[in-house]
Amino acid sequence: MPHWLIAVILGIIEGITEFIPVSSTGHLLIAEHWLGHQTDLFNIVIQCGAVIAIIPLFHKRFHQFIFNWRDKAVQDYLLKIIVAFVITGAIGFVLDKKGLKLPETLLPIAIAVFVGGIAFLAVEFWLRGKKLRDEITWPIVIAVGLGQIIAAVFPGASRSGSTIVLALLLGLNRPLATEYSFLVGIPTMLAAGGLKIFKALHHPPPGAPHENWSMTILCTIVSAIVSFIAVKWLLRYVQNHTFNLFGWYRIALGLALFALLFL
Repeated sequence: MPHWLIAVILGIIEGITEFIPVSSTGHLLIAEHWLGHQTDLFNIVIQCGAVIAIIPLFHKRFHQFIFNWRDKAVQDYLLKIIVAFVITGAIGFVLDKKGLKLPETLLPIAIAVFVGGIAFLAVEFWLRGKKLRDEITWPIVIAVGLGQIIAAVFPGASRSGSTIVLALLLGLNRPLATEYSFLVGIPTMLAAGGLKIFKALHHPPPGAPHENWSMTILCTIVSAIVSFIAVKWLLRYVQNHTFNLFGWYRIALGLALFALLFL
């Protein structure tokens, strides 16, 4: 298969799954089973492209942060984004210093994807008939910060999936839980991705393969375009729908990953 076609396919997969709570890691693993393994630098760069692309979708929020920052409600919301980001960064820094090694085998990722699907269905069942709040409380802030750590420690859990489930569990409504998860995720993933890119370029591991930058750039552009479309759709979808669809999909994906392992 030509490199450009592989880049397009991987870009579409990354763009769709980076923010939609179905685990981009699980999907990329399935794709790499047929398309070949890509470098860590490749995966980080295309992820950053997908993240940057969704920023315009929240232009109203960013306009408030820049031009209406004196407003108490705006200050409160921005502070809650910063605190969740700091919680994730601080714990992540400690784990990194302690030499945390992420699992590189498929089984724990398959389990995380499957369990995440069950979690979505269980939370949505529990929320039936309940009135959900439209205010981000401090327990929700802490939970979202910790949810990002859960996703970092257990690849396949999905960063957006973990944070949204915890926010819903604490009573936050679906549209606001989705928006807050994404707004916290933007600086988190760009900071982590930027650091990894810097390390990969300035301190490449011994024997690291030469990066195919034309393929990487093409894949990044595709992932950015698709990510923008996917997130725009999701923000509209959650206005009137539950997350059950994603719960069932994750369970199916987990079963597909188990099949790759044992069949």
